[in-house]
Amino acid sequence: MTSPVAPQAALASLALAFAAPAALAQATAIDSVIVTATRTPQKASEVISDTTVITSEQIQNSGAASITELLQRQRGIEVTRNGGPGTASNVFLRGASGNQNIVLVDGVRIGSATLGTASWNAIPLSAIDHIEIVYGPLSTLYGADAIGGVIQLFTKKGQGAPAITASVGGGSNKTYEAEAGISGGTNQLHYSITAAKERSDGFSATRKGSSSFDPDDDGYERKSAAGQVSYELSAGHELGATFLYSDTTADYDSANFPAYSTQILSTYSVFARNRILPNWTMLVQAAQSRDKSGSFYGTGAFGSSQIDTKQTLFTWQNDFAIGADNLQLLGEYRKEEVVSNNGGVTRDRNTKSVAATYSAKRGNHLFNAGARYDDSSAYGNKNTGSLGYGYRFTPQLRAEVSYGTSFRAPTFNELYYSGYGNENNRPERGRNAEAGLRYDDGKTQLGAVYFHNKVTDLLVNTVPCPYPSTPENDYQWGCAYNVNKAVLEGLSLSASRAMGALTLSATADFQDPKDETTDKRLQRRAKRHANLNAEYTLGALRGGAEVQLSSARFDDAANTKRLGGYSLLNLYATYQFNRDWSAIVRVDNVTDKEYELARFYQTGGRNVFAGIRYGYK
Repeated sequence: MTSPVAPQAALASLALAFAAPAALAQATAIDSVIVTATRTPQKASEVISDTTVITSEQIQNSGAASITELLQRQRGIEVTRNGGPGTASNVFLRGASGNQNIVLVDGVRIGSATLGTASWNAIPLSAIDHIEIVYGPLSTLYGADAIGGVIQLFTKKGQGAPAITASVGGGSNKTYEAEAGISGGTNQLHYSITAAKERSDGFSATRKGSSSFDPDDDGYERKSAAGQVSYELSAGHELGATFLYSDTTADYDSANFPAYSTQILSTYSVFARNRILPNWTMLVQAAQSRDKSGSFYGTGAFGSSQIDTKQTLFTWQNDFAIGADNLQLLGEYRKEEVVSNNGGVTRDRNTKSVAATYSAKRGNHLFNAGARYDDSSAYGNKNTGSLGYGYRFTPQLRAEVSYGTSFRAPTFNELYYSGYGNENNRPERGRNAEAGLRYDDGKTQLGAVYFHNKVTDLLVNTVPCPYPSTPENDYQWGCAYNVNKAVLEGLSLSASRAMGALTLSATADFQDPKDETTDKRLQRRAKRHANLNAEYTLGALRGGAEVQLSSARFDDAANTKRLGGYSLLNLYATYQFNRDWSAIVRVDNVTDKEYELARFYQTGGRNVFAGIRYGYK
């Protein structure tokens, strides 16, 4: 096995300095609390999994136009986008494709059952309070599709005296944003609700060379709302509800035909959290998410497509404190339903799951182990497991190793789409081993993680199709088939340090995401990508510079269509007028660099955004 990075490069990258920036979340603060890594609140210093947290303040100061722009600045993440902020996007985690990662909103799984990916272009960043990213296989905790990791988005929660927040902003391409919210809480009641609207004239989604090229601007408009409420009936007994709703309309290019897409994303949940005994806490949650995707081009019925996914989820989680240890027993039910006007994918399937995990702490030693059983009505049963161990050499320095198995369920397209899918397709399987070092003394944070994730039964478009054609399925153009295997291997480095008013940080990822069957690099993945940040505070003024770096990628599986590497410089400044009022100015892609995240699709040139806020403390 060949390492994806030379030792000299690794050491040089790890030596980059050093601080927790406002717009990047490269390291997890030692005293923060992580939920996603174990499905229960846990101190970051006791979490074995590789994690990143993007805080509320970092989101507010980021000036990002979309959630994918924010994620692109994080360690271990690459994104693709078919044009501007309103167009279709995909997120790769440690080289794993978008359908090999899980996305949650307040614990509710979202995404399209036909594509297997989240509709990133429909998620309103204004509704999100903070984000947790957990790298590596988490099928033991969350079931199917957690090969590369889990990204969980948390909406805003109210506390303290009633507070009103509002913001307005605008920028290049006639972009406008407005948001307002109210939140608060007492000892028993907590509430929060926000609403936002944004629109932009955008720019042409495609460039010359694309068969669908049209030089007109492709803009978007989004209306969204989010909220949550909870009430503590008595000590240890809480009832609550959450919701998120987003309605996005975006233009895209379709040669000489007018074309636009619609995307409605919604999540709803109700929950009860009860402390049954002093050492036993039980969570019961019922939730539903919907992903309604429409595409309209030309005129007449032939130019329209509508695909709606509904997921219904029930969770029964029990956490038992056994001294300093924790035993978690979990039961879940998930039903996926698709309704579509084409392709024969109007189907449903359900999955019943049980899982158990145990976490222990003994002096300087941390340990966890887990196992899960998933039984699907579509693809049968799957077993997954995980083991993790951490050792603290000093209060600041810790080492950790882990091993876990995972799987990705075939999408409805891969199972049922006419002329492409087949019901005999099996889940992809992943086996990941990793080792890491972390250092955190409160001012300096250093991290290095090596991972090796082997994925077998990879589902790819296979020509000619091994399945025989039938009157219902003509496979003349190939089909989805379990034939390939891939290795996602890499080294992820991070460093940060605060030096008085100056803060510096850097991350670097060296990876080799490869299809072992063809010996080709996986599509749209770079071997190297990095982020650098410097920020300086002078009284009420805070300014910073970011650099995003990526090496070349390939747009096709055959590695014949090259996407060049790029470097982007972004500048930002915030000014706090008083306790309640502040302003932000941001300039992205200062040098007006031309680059591509997907072949023949445009990216934004130099972009300016300015906004003013009220109520952000």
